[in-house]
Amino acid sequence: MAWLIILVAVMLVISPLLWLKPNPRQKRVARMRTAVSRAGVTVKLDKPPFHEARGVMPHYRWPYPPQQPGPDFTLVRDAEAGPALKPFRHGWYWRFEPLRPLPAAAEAPLEALLTRLPLDASVLESNRAALGLWWWESQDTERFSSYLEDFTALRDALAGRPDHPEKEVPLEGPRV
Repeated sequence: MAWLIILVAVMLVISPLLWLKPNPRQKRVARMRTAVSRAGVTVKLDKPPFHEARGVMPHYRWPYPPQQPGPDFTLVRDAEAGPALKPFRHGWYWRFEPLRPLPAAAEAPLEALLTRLPLDASVLESNRAALGLWWWESQDTERFSSYLEDFTALRDALAGRPDHPEKEVPLEGPRV
């Protein structure tokens, strides 16, 4: 009987420790985030750009070079789009359209991304600082790595094309 009590006590101590062990999805997401971070992508959990968004969503960002800011635009998937939004391509809608037309060099990588992105990819956006993707991380590292080349090509094609060039930071440092 004493052995049974000791066994139950040990199990009560060990069982909460098992809850701390990451599940398979958490392990997959951690591996993917580590791999894309090595490729220069910034990953953070942030409030998504939806009207009534609650909680946080993974946001993957490909930064533009500091002296080559990007254009401002937001594309949302049809599941998140309202009837007032302008259609773009492949079930994506402009929530915020760039002031200047996208360069021809950006069309091919943008088309490739929009047709291939997983269904849980909700928003593709660009601002002066970075190109970003909001999604729920449904894929593994190998599958998502197949998008990295297209994202890099799109980022490089959009770099240096800000909507408001007059707001650019001067190349020289501050004067004393």
